[in-house]
Amino acid sequence: MTTEHTNITILIAEDDEGHAELILEQLRGAGVSNEIIRFRDGQKLWDYLMAAGRQTSRYDSHGFLLLLDIVMPGMDGLEVLRRIQTDKQWHNLPIIMLTTTNDPREIESCYTLGCNCYITKPMEYERFTGTLKKLGLSLMVVPTPKIPPQDGQGGQRT
Repeated sequence: MTTEHTNITILIAEDDEGHAELILEQLRGAGVSNEIIRFRDGQKLWDYLMAAGRQTSRYDSHGFLLLLDIVMPGMDGLEVLRRIQTDKQWHNLPIIMLTTTNDPREIESCYTLGCNCYITKPMEYERFTGTLKKLGLSLMVVPTPKIPPQDGQGGQRT
């Protein structure tokens, strides 16, 4: 495991442009300087994770953290979560569900499928940004496992 927060790339799968911008803004505002790669749908994220180039030396001793929305076009977050948990290489990827869905059955499904944390995006701007700021601050101290990456699969680096 690595405990250096600079060796963690944050992957964000979020189709809503406004929510994505708010997440990025709050993470940066909380002092998170990690590389962030955003995906607009679950399929692009999955393609990135499954890409053949995941053994690049650029990512030696590198970890990932995934912020995953549930409701996305194409492959939704629950399907991405299912696939990650059954993949030998990615099943230890730390996953934080970050979504507007607050249905208790949905929350239970996410934890059953193996997410590490579930955060509901509040509709109130102040509450939502406060939650994200707390999340951003915790990223600087949370250790994540080393996971081999891949490049060039539709993610947008920020």
